[in-house]
Amino acid sequence: MYKKIASILLTSVLLSLLLTGCGSSATPDSPTPSADSSKSGKVSLEVWGSEEDEALINEIIKSFKAEYSGQADFDITFEAHSEANCKDNVLGDVLNAPDVFTFADDQLMVLVASGVLKEVKNSSAISSRNLKAASDAASVGGKLYAYPLTADNGYFLFYNKAYLSDSDVQTMDRILEVAASKGKQVYMDITSGWYLYSFFGNTDMEIGLKDDGLNTYCNWNAKYTSITGKDVAEALVKLGKNKAFTATTTDSFTKSAANDVFIAGVSGIWDESAIKEAWGSNYAATKLPTYTVAGKQLQLSSYAGYKLVGVNSYSENFDWASVFADWMTNEKNQTLRFEMRGQGPSNTNSSHVGAVAESKALQALQKQAEFSSLQRVGSTYWGPSGTFGSVMNEGNPSGKDLQALLNEMVYGITGVETTGDAPQ
Repeated sequence: MYKKIASILLTSVLLSLLLTGCGSSATPDSPTPSADSSKSGKVSLEVWGSEEDEALINEIIKSFKAEYSGQADFDITFEAHSEANCKDNVLGDVLNAPDVFTFADDQLMVLVASGVLKEVKNSSAISSRNLKAASDAASVGGKLYAYPLTADNGYFLFYNKAYLSDSDVQTMDRILEVAASKGKQVYMDITSGWYLYSFFGNTDMEIGLKDDGLNTYCNWNAKYTSITGKDVAEALVKLGKNKAFTATTTDSFTKSAANDVFIAGVSGIWDESAIKEAWGSNYAATKLPTYTVAGKQLQLSSYAGYKLVGVNSYSENFDWASVFADWMTNEKNQTLRFEMRGQGPSNTNSSHVGAVAESKALQALQKQAEFSSLQRVGSTYWGPSGTFGSVMNEGNPSGKDLQALLNEMVYGITGVETTGDAPQ
């Protein structure tokens, strides 16, 4: 009966919380359990993570039980769930949702607005041990609401040193010039909004989530900015028409690289092992290059993504769930995550030593970090941006007015008709 009543009450307040974008910042009154606390009795925790993390998280559960043995009778179970859709599964039934869960950082605002996530109690200590960008990704309004876990979901430039020098890869123009001279190609999927952002992200045009955490604002069709939307569109059309540039391929990027088709490409750490195998000692990686827009060189931006660990504020064992989340994301276990899963740590110490420091992909991500932004867009972003990117990749074959194409994209993203003129 309690759960039924609570579910009704929760449903009635959830919408208003989402609309205001405000969640509780309260922390539990009881102290966080420690090695000195008295025995807590039986503590049951359910942990959600990706299917691929099962062996890793079970190792972490095992070490957690050993660390806190004698303080409670722990019953901790792992269940595989999609990190990409975590918020939908959690919000669908928060009272029966897991105590601890991993999720992508772009879901943070909704989870905070719903009250599922509360401000992390020992936030200063957690933030200080992680990269600033990762802590920022776990924060809303300057307050930490989740535990940073990884800092590797971004993209950068892979390149083959047999063809390209370190100076060549500073500009997209030079990379394409070399590729064309060798009869080779360069890969970047501008038909995806994730990569299309690169060309707009370092201009003074803007895109982001409104305070409701659901709807997107965007002025990529702006005529009044120093670099206009049309400037970017013209650069993209030129790129799409370049015979050395490829946005789509029948084979994967890595297979085509192994077949000596691609000598450079924009992708992420997930392709590092395959690219190392394909190019051997010629494998290299670095930040994204600059590109020519409005007669100047502009650094390509990127989206940076982070995995976070959340603690369900409705957990019956909230304090112990918080301790587990802390343990799951500490230096030792983030290093273990890299060793077992190849995922880059957000922990500052872990990210600069050992095999992590030797990963060219992770070092390239850190170089790109200066030019990266958090992905904060609603679901309406992906379709229109992908459609626009596809037209650009094809070189705008219909010859349609570029401003009209930009206006259509922005309308699809925001639901508001604009012409790109300065707001009144």
